[in-house]
Amino acid sequence: MPATLELPLLPRGKVRDIYDLGEHVLLVATDRISAFDVVLPTPIPGKGAVLTQMSAFWFGQTEHLVPNHLVAADVDAMPPELRRHADALRGRAMLGRKARRLDVECVARGYLAGSGWAEYRRAGTIGGQSAPAGLQESSELPEPLFTPTTKAESGHDQPMSFADVEALVGRELAARLRDATLAVYGWARAFARERGIIIADTKLEFGLVGDQLIVIDELLTPDSSRFWPADQYRVGQGQPSFDKQYVRDFLEGSGWDKQPPAPELPPEVVERTSQKYRQAYRRLVGRELGL
Repeated sequence: MPATLELPLLPRGKVRDIYDLGEHVLLVATDRISAFDVVLPTPIPGKGAVLTQMSAFWFGQTEHLVPNHLVAADVDAMPPELRRHADALRGRAMLGRKARRLDVECVARGYLAGSGWAEYRRAGTIGGQSAPAGLQESSELPEPLFTPTTKAESGHDQPMSFADVEALVGRELAARLRDATLAVYGWARAFARERGIIIADTKLEFGLVGDQLIVIDELLTPDSSRFWPADQYRVGQGQPSFDKQYVRDFLEGSGWDKQPPAPELPPEVVERTSQKYRQAYRRLVGRELGL
């Protein structure tokens, strides 16, 4: 995968390179991996392909709920100036409509984990919202919650109240963001549960094309969601997951201070993480990853 293509490059993300094509953008998911807001020096083979192909799958499955930016994920269906980069793009690139991004990370939570669990232990709330007493780690919530955060350019995203979202984008658009997020999460959670995966939570990004609200970036991937194997689910403890948990566990035990530069990952951590990403894809999509 070349560092850049011969195309106008927009600001590079932790994982994706985004190219400006006028009315469209080209999103290329690399095999880079980040943890604790630092990009690691060791790539995870196949990770970019999983993120792209899983997102494309979900965009197709949920377009009846809310429109999205996807124009093409098959390089052979892209314009000629992109097809000449087919070897670099195949399986890991999406052509999307260019949208005005809304600076809200739209998080839906159906289970109590991560920062939601930490907040609940500390304050008895989840995303600043009241919650029943007596919940345990990994408990299923009575109803999924919309717990938005800021979209930080660097560092950690910060929690937002619904009033904060209304102040940022307006009351009507804030309600549309909440309703669309919960609709997509609710549909996908039921779909995944039938395939042996619990989607504990997920985050979506949205943009505007004119007045039309669309989902952008990625959708329901192991990088943007917590995927748990349903047959191993146990309330009251952390859950095994289909994501970069092996990477986090290694880094936590390495003595690294979580400041750049990060250490290299050992081969066994790379291999086990790659396998988890591919396993999630296989379970949800029902076929092997196409590379």
